[in-house]
Amino acid sequence: MADKPSVLFVCVHNAGRSQMAAAWLNHLAGDRVEVRSAGSDPGDRVNPAAVAAMAEVGIDISARTPKILTMDAVQASDVCVTMGCGDTCPVFPGKRYLDWQLEDPAGQGVDAVRPIRDEIKLLVEGLINEIAPTPRTR
Repeated sequence: MADKPSVLFVCVHNAGRSQMAAAWLNHLAGDRVEVRSAGSDPGDRVNPAAVAAMAEVGIDISARTPKILTMDAVQASDVCVTMGCGDTCPVFPGKRYLDWQLEDPAGQGVDAVRPIRDEIKLLVEGLINEIAPTPRTR
């Protein structure tokens, strides 16, 4: 990995899980990690329930838009985290791939999305500890 690791979060529509994961990573790691998200079949907009659930924890994802998964995005990333996109994510040698089994928030209300949001936060915290731990001060 480079001095600044890069992570790509991928789910089918890039409207819920991957958007929440990218927002958590940006929020928790700041500029220590480069963050991308994409979808194999991107939706028209970010899931409103995901927007509402993230707003509850002070993170605004309302201006984000789903993006198509590209080979360039995968190649430019050190870690590729898939979330229910099956075999649609291209695989390149030397990349680290993680598959997070998370419930799909599509079509669900904010009450159902909260536990998904919280599970994603825990997974992101673990990832940060591995790839970009907080520098220790003396």
